[in-house]
Amino acid sequence: MGPEAFLPIFVTLFVIIDPPGIVPIYLALTSAMDKKQKSKAAIQATGLSLGMIALFAVVGQQIMNYMGIDVAALQASGGLLLLLVALQLLTGQADDPETANTSNIALVPLGTPLLAGPGAIVAVILFVNEAASTFEYLGIAIAIVAIHLIIFLVMRFSNLLVAVLRKGGIEVLTRISGMLLAGIAVQLIAEAVMTYGDQFMGR
Repeated sequence: MGPEAFLPIFVTLFVIIDPPGIVPIYLALTSAMDKKQKSKAAIQATGLSLGMIALFAVVGQQIMNYMGIDVAALQASGGLLLLLVALQLLTGQADDPETANTSNIALVPLGTPLLAGPGAIVAVILFVNEAASTFEYLGIAIAIVAIHLIIFLVMRFSNLLVAVLRKGGIEVLTRISGMLLAGIAVQLIAEAVMTYGDQFMGR
């Protein structure tokens, strides 16, 4: 029962969060930090994501029901937040040491909504709702911890990529990351709009 519950949620979270895809965005957002600050940001971002996903796994459905929040609302809010970050990357504001803030970057947007985003939160809630035994709950918990261990290791050792790309390569990567992040943001907003559109047409 354990492995059967572990594999689906692990694969699902890996695809949704995409740890390798986080690397260029992480490097872009932490480009003005020293090695110690980058390591701290990785720990904070991973810790926040783990805490949020674990929280929503336990009481996520109850929170959303109590506050009257649906999945589309989470997608739209996450998309708007990511779009603001993407604009900072594209305009070079994220490279300015005076505007960089280690804690803010680690918590928002790295911890959420990049890692603990609407997709990951909803996926965990659905898997928990479908679980039918203690072993399945245990499998889900192990999968959540395992994916966050991978996320931390990927960010922690991303300095190897910095050594290869150098400063000029990181600047180019920052702009590319901004475009990709903008695309993700627009996709989230579009999906939210289409969901609300379908609900409106169905009434």
